[in-house]
Amino acid sequence: MKALVIGGTGPTGPFIVQGLLRRGYQVAVLNRGKHDTPEIPDEVERIVSDPHFREPLAESLAGRRFDVIVATYGRIRHVAEVVAGHTDRLITIGGSPGMRGSRQPERLFPVGWQTPLPETAPRVESSQEFHFGYMARITEDAVMARHDAGDYVATHLRYPIIYGPRQLRPAEWAVMRRILDGRKHIVLPDGGLTLLTRGYGENMAEAVLLALDRSDVAGGRIYNAGDCHQLTLAQWVEVITQTMGATLEPINVPGPLAFPARDLMLNRRNSHHQLFDTHRIRAELGYTDKVPPLEALAATVRAYLDAPPVETEEMKAQRAIHYRTEDQMAAICRDAHARLAAVEHIDPEYEHPYAHPRRQGEADHRGR
Repeated sequence: MKALVIGGTGPTGPFIVQGLLRRGYQVAVLNRGKHDTPEIPDEVERIVSDPHFREPLAESLAGRRFDVIVATYGRIRHVAEVVAGHTDRLITIGGSPGMRGSRQPERLFPVGWQTPLPETAPRVESSQEFHFGYMARITEDAVMARHDAGDYVATHLRYPIIYGPRQLRPAEWAVMRRILDGRKHIVLPDGGLTLLTRGYGENMAEAVLLALDRSDVAGGRIYNAGDCHQLTLAQWVEVITQTMGATLEPINVPGPLAFPARDLMLNRRNSHHQLFDTHRIRAELGYTDKVPPLEALAATVRAYLDAPPVETEEMKAQRAIHYRTEDQMAAICRDAHARLAAVEHIDPEYEHPYAHPRRQGEADHRGR
C-alpha cells in the first residue's frame, strides 16, 4: 500500500506519517522542501514540489498512484483537482475561516458563533463578505464535488488552533516569553473567559488516521476536529505558567482594548467564543484525546523551552511596546477595580426558590 502526505513537516505531519507507517503503508511526503524533521524516518520518500499550483503538482504526480493521499498543505482546491486519477482516497485539511463569523462575528444574529458550532452552521457566502473565508468555503466545496462525482472517496477535516512542537508561530510562546522576561502580569481580554478550540498535534493526527481507518463512515463527510477537553484563555495561561513554575496576574481588559493580548488571540479583536462542536467525529469515528490536553500543553511548553522559536528584531521591538502598554493598562485597571469596589452595593447570597423543610408538615427555615 502506498500513501502520500502533502505537507508532512508541521505540528501534525510527522504523527500522520508515523501512523501510516504503522499501518503498513509505504509513505512519501510532498512539499516545497523548506523544512524537514528527524521525526520523519529516512525511509520516507521526499518529493519536492509546490502544492500551491496545479502545474508543478501534476508534474510531480505524473505516472504515480497512491492508495491514500492526505493533503495538509497547499491550495487544497487545486490539490483536489490534480489528484483525481492518482488516488481512490483523499483526506484534506482545512479550518474555521470558511465559517461565517469566524472573523466578523457581527455578521451573525445574535452576534458571535453558535456555541458549540456544528459542521452545518452557515458559511461565508461571498468574496466580498470575507475573501479568505470564501476561499476556504469553495475549497471544501471543491473537495466534496469531486467526491460526489466519484473521482475518489473524500473526507475533509476542519482543524482547530494546533499546538505542539513545530508550530511556526506558537501562541504559547507569547505567554512563555513574558515569564522569561520577568513579567508579573498579563492582559487578558474580558478576563480570559474566551473558548477557542485547540487541538494538540498528535491528537489531530489521530483524527486524520481515524478518518482513514473508518473510510466506510467518513467518506463524503466534513468533520470539526479538536481536543475533547478545551480550556478558556485564562486556564490556558494558568497551565503554561504553572508548567514554568511561575505566576502571572491576569489584568482584565475589555476585548476591543486588549491590544497586548492580540498575539494570545491570534490577532482576533473580539473575545467571542469559537468552539467547535466535535460530536460528529467522536460519535462516528470514535475520536478521543490520545494525549490528555493538560499533559499535551505542558509538553508543548517544555519543547519550546528546549528549542525556543526564532524571533525577529521586529517581534522583539513590538513586544517591548506591548509591555509598556500592559503596564499602563495594569495601573489603570487596578485603580478602576479599587474604585468600583468602593461603590455602595449589595452582594446578595443565592437562595434557591424551593422549600426545604426539616420536618414533615412544617415550613422551612425561610418560612416556605
